Amino acid sequence: MIFKDKTVIITGGSEGIGAATARMFAEAGANLMLVARNKKNLEAVAEELRDKTKVEIFAMDVSDADACIDVFKKAKFEFGRVDILVNNAGYNARGLVEEVGATELAKVVDVNLRAPIVLSRIALPYLRESAEGAIINVGSLAGRVIYPGAAVYSASKAGLRSFSLALSEELRGTGIKIGLISPGPVSTAFIMDDMDKVSDITFSQPMSSAEEIAQIVLDLCGNNIREEAVPKRSGVLTTVIGLVPWLGRLLRPRLERKGQRMKKQLKAEARAAAAGD
Repeated sequence: MIFKDKTVIITGGSEGIGAATARMFAEAGANLMLVARNKKNLEAVAEELRDKTKVEIFAMDVSDADACIDVFKKAKFEFGRVDILVNNAGYNARGLVEEVGATELAKVVDVNLRAPIVLSRIALPYLRESAEGAIINVGSLAGRVIYPGAAVYSASKAGLRSFSLALSEELRGTGIKIGLISPGPVSTAFIMDDMDKVSDITFSQPMSSAEEIAQIVLDLCGNNIREEAVPKRSGVLTTVIGLVPWLGRLLRPRLERKGQRMKKQLKAEARAAAAGD
């Protein structure tokens, strides 16, 4: 797909996967509307990219339905069109269900599932005006398997996966592409700044970079793939475990031991890097 002069709205656009995706769209000549809660971080990314393309920011909480409406109105006003929505904003409250507050658990669902549903609904009239409209949702491998210690996060991502695949069927033949990327661990602050609270099994899978995920987001806008699991080997593993749950329970101790070793290595590398600074 040619992105030049198309308008892309990216939630969670101030860091990590969202910022990496913004950089790639900017290189391709797309107009950008970057959305996140932290206005200062948004402005930093926008300033970095304004010599390449037109960039606007909208500081908001994606769980605010009225603000979701306003961001599309602003994008339409500033750029005259909306072509692509990337639902990337994510939130997690790690821990066992009975140990995490109800408000925090609700926020996980609000940000990871309710917000993408609302934003997608708002986007559709705008995307129908585009010759090549697309919605790309950033899910997780956690949404494809049972994930103890992150039950609500897994549920929210499983819900996002089901919504994405069902919406794709609803829009078949309209020219609007619905894509889903389900990554394993990604080397961003989302997990790297909170490694002690991240489950060991998460680190049993190969780590992707934000740039690798961003490239797949762009690819999904124009190809015929509905879901891309990253890495592919992990996608196969989660598919098998999803079909045969007892196999997941059998493999879990081995995967956790592998993840413990990798987490220890990553923490040692982080300490060495900090000491070098």
